[in-house]
Parts: sequence; C-alpha cells; structure tokens
Amino acid sequence: MFTPTTSSPMTLGGLHHITAMASDPKRNLDFYTKALGLRFVKKSVNQDDPGTYHLYYGDNVGSPGSALTFFPWPGLRRGRAGQGQAYATAFSVPAGSQAFWVGRLKTLNVATSPIETRFADQVLSLADPDGMKLELVFTAEPDARTPAPYADVPATHGIRGFHSTTLAFAQPAATVALLTGVMGYRAVSTVGHRTRYTVASGGPGSYVDILTDPSIPRGLNGAGTVHHIAFRVADDAAQLVAHRILTAHGAHVSPIIDRAYFHSIYYREPNGVLFEIATDQPGFAIDEPVESLGTRLGLPPRLEPHRAEIEAALPKLD
Repeated sequence: MFTPTTSSPMTLGGLHHITAMASDPKRNLDFYTKALGLRFVKKSVNQDDPGTYHLYYGDNVGSPGSALTFFPWPGLRRGRAGQGQAYATAFSVPAGSQAFWVGRLKTLNVATSPIETRFADQVLSLADPDGMKLELVFTAEPDARTPAPYADVPATHGIRGFHSTTLAFAQPAATVALLTGVMGYRAVSTVGHRTRYTVASGGPGSYVDILTDPSIPRGLNGAGTVHHIAFRVADDAAQLVAHRILTAHGAHVSPIIDRAYFHSIYYREPNGVLFEIATDQPGFAIDEPVESLGTRLGLPPRLEPHRAEIEAALPKLD
C-alpha cells in the first residue's frame, strides 16, 4: 500500500503516452490516421504477446505527450469506460477549431456530443469505433507543439498532442495523495465533480482530471478502454529516482523494462489504474528514418530472430 509522504517528489514532465485496447487493427488504424489526422509512427508488437500488434499514433515523430497506442486483439469484446478506470482521453486543439472538427466528423459519420464548456475551454466528445471515450479540447492556452502533417487537416486545426486524461473514481482520496505527494502534481481547479491536477510547468499535455460523478457506472475492461497511463521523465537517471521514491513509499513497482523506444516502470495507483513512467528517449526513429516511420515492423532485439514467424502470424494492415 502506498504511504503518503512530504519528501521531495519525482520530476515528472506530464503525460508520455496512453495505451488502450481495440478489437480490429485495420479499423483502428483507419480511424486514428484518416479521421483524426494522427501519424502512424510505429508498427510494433505487444512485447508480452508478440502475436498482437502494438500500434502507435501521434505527431510527426511520436513525441512524448502525443502518442496514443493500442493493443488490438481481433474479436476482443467491447468494454465500458467507468469508475475505477482512465475514463476519457483528451487531445489539445487550438481554440477556434470547433466548426472545422464538428463539420469534419459529421462528414465522416463520426457521432459527437454537443460541445460543452469545461473550465475555460470548449470540449467536443466523441468515440472511436470500439467506443473509446475521446475529447477534443479547444484551448486558448499556449501549446506550441506541431501537429502531424496531414493534407485533410490544416495545421491551424490539427491535434497538438494530449491535453489531459480523466480518471473516474468513487473514492479518490488515496489516488490524490499519490498524485500530489511523490508524483509532484498540484490541484488547479475544481468544478462540480471534476478536479484538475497539473505538474511541472503545466499546460496542455500535463493535466490529470479526477472525476467523482456518482452516476458513472463501474468500468469493464475490454476493447475501447484504456490499458495504462504513462507519465514522462527526461532520462534513465530520473526514472531510477522515481523507482526508488515509489518503492520507498510502499508502491509495488516493476523492474525497469527496455521497451526499445523508451524505458518503463509500472505500478498500480490505489484505485487500480496501471501507471507507467517512461523515458523521453531514445524515441521512435532508432530503427527506421523519420520519413518512413510506421512502414516497417519494429521489433526489440530479443524478438528480431523471430521476425519471419511474427510477421506471418500478424494480420495485414495494408
């Protein structure tokens, strides 16, 4: 059990990536690239289940804070986002882009909810083909990140990266203690059932919202739900410090795992959501040029000898 502390927190830089589950890899690829205009930056495999893809979408290079990733298990039953889970994933979009996105998604037959106001921003809610809860946050906050180049989505309206993740809990106190203790987050504002937290210099890409709406049912894992939330650290040294701090305060933390494109540690926060801390480096261009990211199956060195059999077992995406 995690023990709250007043000692120095780890040095997190905000969100690194978010990984979710899907049921159809080709449909997933089409939606995130053709509808949302994200770049397909890496085609890899689930390192714990190499017969399953691990698909990465983001900005032009999959920068930390932009990468939404998926484990698509064909035929996986649909889940339900709810309490006890990462409930919704929000992207940062420039203020003034509402008409463009409402019109674009309508043309593509993507259902949306009416735009709502949240804190100082307007928010458009939608779902991916598996029902995953997504949000476009039209924010006037400074966000200098460059969107992925995509002909159908002008840069002035493009997705900059993550804005926030929303966690839904009935009893959030222990999670809040973890966030605001060793993880270094601080509360920004509370409106109704939602409290926003930020870290480091703040702004889009740093936010974690905690939602305590009692009308939200308990979540069910499956396609269309989030598998884990990854937070970013600059390098291996900062990750090692984070591991030591978490372990010292009662968290059960995994060993450091080399994921090829970043190094990772994992632990569950008190309400059960799987958290990861991932390094900013080395990034996705270590095994293929930036110009051709996502075109070749990327494998960690330990799986490279099995490339032929892995490729033969995976469904085709082309």
